[in-house]
Amino acid sequence: MTFDPEQLGRQKEELAARLKELRRRAGLTGDRLALRCNMSQSKISRIENGKAQPTLLDLERILRAVAAPPDIVEEIIALARLANTEWQDLRSLRRRGLEKKQTELAALEASATEFRFFLLSMITGLLSTPEYIRASLARSPADVGRTIVKKLERQEALHDTTKKFTFVLTEQAVRWPLLPPAAMAKQIDRLASLTYLTNVRLGIIQATGYKPVAPMDTFTVYDRTLATVENTTGVVILKDPRDIDMHMRCSERRRGFCLGSGLLAAVHDL
Repeated sequence: MTFDPEQLGRQKEELAARLKELRRRAGLTGDRLALRCNMSQSKISRIENGKAQPTLLDLERILRAVAAPPDIVEEIIALARLANTEWQDLRSLRRRGLEKKQTELAALEASATEFRFFLLSMITGLLSTPEYIRASLARSPADVGRTIVKKLERQEALHDTTKKFTFVLTEQAVRWPLLPPAAMAKQIDRLASLTYLTNVRLGIIQATGYKPVAPMDTFTVYDRTLATVENTTGVVILKDPRDIDMHMRCSERRRGFCLGSGLLAAVHDL
């Protein structure tokens, strides 16, 4: 599947229009389709007007009810996957204000209870010292003072014992000298201190040894409902269950590469 950032925002409207077209071609009213799908007519209406995002089960029921041929089913399922994907480019985030993105992340962290992070090249804000956060924002053209404050406020979630956090970092992410040696030592000491929190698991993948899978990106999974994937130019937000499941499997595989057995306080060994 190819993601075109320019097209992603239009996929929800296109999906809604295609489903409405299929219903009409099948000669069904909204009421009749709802009856066949065991859904309410209002839900069918919301889906067809783009006000509600259908689940995969919803789509299966609708496509079966309109007797869609296999090629159309494949097309609609692919379209639904794109409709469940959002692209946030870094330039737009900067124009809005990076602190607003922190507010969005804080809301996600407030509503979710289980988090899985894979950190390929940098330490995430939840684990960072103020100095590390400031250095990570050094190239931002805007005033980053409020963003730093909000990142630090978000760290309070780590002390909520109703939430579980799993962080898997590469050794490169931990050792990358974003700060002078003394400040980096302070950052690594913070990582070590966080391993004593009972609801936080943190592991390091060593740079040595055989690892049959090459990591491609940094990602976070919130519960089993949403995944975010970061690169240099922005963030891809995934809500399709298949994409979330794939990142869950990636998370489990990365855990197996950590120092020691399972996720240990491996940062103490660096």
